[in-house]
Amino acid sequence: MPTGGVASATATAEPKIALRGVSRLFGKSAAVDNVSLEIEDGEFFVLLGPSGCGKSTLLRMIAGLQPVSSGVIEIDGRAAQDMEADERDLAFVFQNYALYPHMSVRRNMSFPLLMRRFRWWHHIPVVGWIVRRRLMRSPEIADVIDRIAETLGLTEMLDRLPATLSGGQRQRVALGRAMVREPLAFLMDEPLSNLDAKLRAQTRSELIRFHRLLKTTIVYVTHDQVEAMTMGDKIGVMKDGVLQQVGTPRAVYENPANTFVAQFIGTPAMNMLPAVATGAGVWRVAGQDVAVDTTAAGSAHLSTEIATDFLLGVRSEWVEIVEPTQNCQFQGQVAAVEDWGAEQLVRIHLDAGPASDADAQTVLDVDAHALDVRVPSHRLVKIGQQVGVRVDLERTRRFDPVTGDALISD
Repeated sequence: MPTGGVASATATAEPKIALRGVSRLFGKSAAVDNVSLEIEDGEFFVLLGPSGCGKSTLLRMIAGLQPVSSGVIEIDGRAAQDMEADERDLAFVFQNYALYPHMSVRRNMSFPLLMRRFRWWHHIPVVGWIVRRRLMRSPEIADVIDRIAETLGLTEMLDRLPATLSGGQRQRVALGRAMVREPLAFLMDEPLSNLDAKLRAQTRSELIRFHRLLKTTIVYVTHDQVEAMTMGDKIGVMKDGVLQQVGTPRAVYENPANTFVAQFIGTPAMNMLPAVATGAGVWRVAGQDVAVDTTAAGSAHLSTEIATDFLLGVRSEWVEIVEPTQNCQFQGQVAAVEDWGAEQLVRIHLDAGPASDADAQTVLDVDAHALDVRVPSHRLVKIGQQVGVRVDLERTRRFDPVTGDALISD
């Protein structure tokens, strides 16, 4: 399995959660296909991917809410794939919060602790009500609820119903209900998806703070790459039930394992330019000849000997727009300008030279002569303007045009 281009250090302790060849079949279709990964103790691990890629199914298998078709799940060193959900000591935070609408915040948060002390006679209407009320007022439960509520800023809301709370407040109640159990790990299934943009950013910061405070393991599912990049110690990118790459956010962003990861991570997506390695230190990229210094330090991936045809991956911030008369690799014309406030996104159509074999069908439906570039907001750029384009070739990445896999030199 790709690891983001960075060799991981050998862990001295057993991983908190480990998956060994885990699959989940629905009929003949694999929702999760042979996934193996290790999540270390205290790690914030993010499962990232588009809708329907199998990330939520994988999370539910870890929680014991979905059966495993094949493979092994280990939790805290114990084989857990045949354990019931309540035996795994994991706390699940659902996308829709799953709060009891008729219970106050205090009762919602104390519910897991009450269930630990549940006895059959609690079903008796009057007796059960009295016992539950006494338990909630007992020091061992009341002190825990008060401490967690203070940590989450919920003290003044303990007697309110969920319907009177904002989305962010309800999210904190759901998190608090999970925290009171002091579980081995927290499993979170897109917990911020129901919040507006401003509240999502605020709650994201709170979750990062809570993780640092709790120092516990979190497995977090999202389709939002911003959440993954800002929150995760490591991220795992999934597509069609297959784990594509695992690594730190920076490693996955800069060294994607394939074209799917390259274009799923980052806004805008990584530019993909069809290219041909012609030998003698020259690439033909989008129809223009580009001189490549393969002797520079750290430029082994620039080798012209690995493959003849390839896709050249270029992040928008690795590109600079200059005057057409300046030293640069490409000439082109500004086709579109998007004003993002602090910066602009400029689309440049590169001047087409002789057609190359790499301009033919590839793994991606790419615009062979288009390049998206980030430009500071103070730079005046007009549609139709002729410009020069300078690319930091040492940061670029190359991909097989048929399989989409990254091409890495030894």
